[in-house]
Amino acid sequence: MAEPTIEVYEDEARLFSPSAAFQATALTTDSALYDEAEADFEAFWARQARELLTWRKDFTTTLEWDLPFAKWFGDGQLNVTENCLDRHVAAGKGDKVAYHWEGEPGDTRTVTYADLLAEVQRFANVMLGLGLTKGDRVAIYMPMILELPIAMLACSRIGVAHSVIFGGFSPDAIKDRCEDADARLIITADAGYRRGEPSALKVNVDSALDAGAATVENVIVVNRCDTDVSMVDGRDHWWHDLMADAAPECPAEPMDAEQLLYLLYTSGTTAKPKGIMHTTGGYLTHVAFTHKYVFDLHPDTDIYWCGADIGWVTGHSYIVYGPLTNGCTSVM
Repeated sequence: MAEPTIEVYEDEARLFSPSAAFQATALTTDSALYDEAEADFEAFWARQARELLTWRKDFTTTLEWDLPFAKWFGDGQLNVTENCLDRHVAAGKGDKVAYHWEGEPGDTRTVTYADLLAEVQRFANVMLGLGLTKGDRVAIYMPMILELPIAMLACSRIGVAHSVIFGGFSPDAIKDRCEDADARLIITADAGYRRGEPSALKVNVDSALDAGAATVENVIVVNRCDTDVSMVDGRDHWWHDLMADAAPECPAEPMDAEQLLYLLYTSGTTAKPKGIMHTTGGYLTHVAFTHKYVFDLHPDTDIYWCGADIGWVTGHSYIVYGPLTNGCTSVM
């Protein structure tokens, strides 16, 4: 007899146990992690931070908790991009695929960890060449193309905080977020494919800058759909032109664990969008841990896919930072 369908969604009591074969290879099969965390949560997270991440300077304080403020691993130093890329390449895994990417029209691209590191270093030098320095903020308004994680990782390499704006948002949303963050740069594309047709992005950036966002000094544009866009002389730059002239090496700078990694704004459906600050050490520890154990990740054998958009926190955590920190191969 066929399994019954769910009749009342708030009253679904069936249990679906994993198979014996799955349990035999699972990373965790009992309550040991929960028990350890309950017994001493600071020691638990200190162990995860040291086992999952590479630190430039080890921390001596795990948590400073002064409601409503928390600081994790406050005197430690690390670099997010180094954890996502450099250490895997240094370990001999440069030829491992980082992303199998497929665009909506069916175009594909495969990049290894070494490929990604090379692109990230060049783009970090592009931003340095535009005068960006540690502590600056940039906005990223892009479709789901590989240049998006490249831009994010380049920011984290040099201590520039990024604020990703979902590619479906309006010029007003771009303006408000750039003004609140004091963004100096916007990274965008001419357009992105949606339902088979190019959906304009650069024109929305132009409208946002015409209406305000006076702190924005430069706009970098990826030619994704080969659409006709206007380029403001001295302000707008093509990604491919800047990358062609960029130096190939950019060392990863050590960051304090509480260095701002990114700003991500609430959607603004009930009030003015609020910028949520995500810092470096605590965030990276948590996404590396949850990506590993919640998804039971086996990086040497698994190929992983997250169906989110990088414009939201799930995409930040489980398309970019978690998977790359754990050295796995993803589909994007």
